[in-house]
Amino acid sequence: MSFDAIAITNHNSIIEDQKIIAYAQEKDILLIPGMEATLSKKHVLIINPEFKSNPPDRSLEDLPKIKSAENLVIAPHPFFPQSKSLKSLFFDYVPYYDAIEYSHFYHKWLNYNKKAVKYARQYQLPLVGTSDCHFLWEFGKTYSLIEAEKNTGAIIAAVKAGKVEICSSPLSAWQMSRVIFKSMQMNVYRKRITP
Repeated sequence: MSFDAIAITNHNSIIEDQKIIAYAQEKDILLIPGMEATLSKKHVLIINPEFKSNPPDRSLEDLPKIKSAENLVIAPHPFFPQSKSLKSLFFDYVPYYDAIEYSHFYHKWLNYNKKAVKYARQYQLPLVGTSDCHFLWEFGKTYSLIEAEKNTGAIIAAVKAGKVEICSSPLSAWQMSRVIFKSMQMNVYRKRITP
């Protein structure tokens, strides 16, 4: 599998690693700036943001100032049972989302994306498939096919116009368990190193 364009969305900052940028250029991959910003302690994906890092005091009320014609504001994993998901706050800020994420993290019998699909239809917002991977093996499990020229502006415009198709298949029970276990390990490690 190969990709024409990738957005690496780390928490609260865009990738500025010159090795990664050079590697993407060498492989002819369009590397689109992006981040998973924390606003009011909730996650919001911003593709092609006007800023390189997200200040800790920025809130969901800043979305009208963040949203622009040059970026994509996406509601990631909005109804997943985790503290960083938007949940009911999703509805307060619907006008500021350009799309809703369809996360790779689901099983055929357990899929928290179902509400995302329901409300994407209700609010006429496109769904975008993402890996949202924290571990490399998750990469490419879910992705988007976008009908656009290979440049950031064209891709953003195409997603906003709904010219996007999700490619995805559910994780196995083993893969789901592996993600949960590894995530729990990472959280324990973070707690140990946080003063």
